[in-house]
Amino acid sequence: MSVNAYQVYRQTQISTASQGELLIMLFDGAIRFAQQALEHLGQGETEQAHFKLMRTQDIVNELISSLNLDLGEIAHNLQQLYTYINDLLVQANIEKDPHKV
Repeated sequence: MSVNAYQVYRQTQISTASQGELLIMLFDGAIRFAQQALEHLGQGETEQAHFKLMRTQDIVNELISSLNLDLGEIAHNLQQLYTYINDLLVQANIEKDPHKV
């Protein structure tokens, strides 16, 4: 499968997904990028780790921005959790600390 065909497939998959499926895709992507960052940190590849941690942060920030805080306490608790995770990712990226990932 060519790169272009794969991109079309992924775009179709995203555009036809339900909100729940999109949320799972975001979580899967964040976990995948965080794991890749850990692998890069373990190999001393700090620049590659930086980019993977930035991708993870982008996803967490998307999760934060997609919350509907009018829905109540659960949304506010998720916002606090996502913000905490984002803060840890920033610290991990600055310090290159795999424990914070």
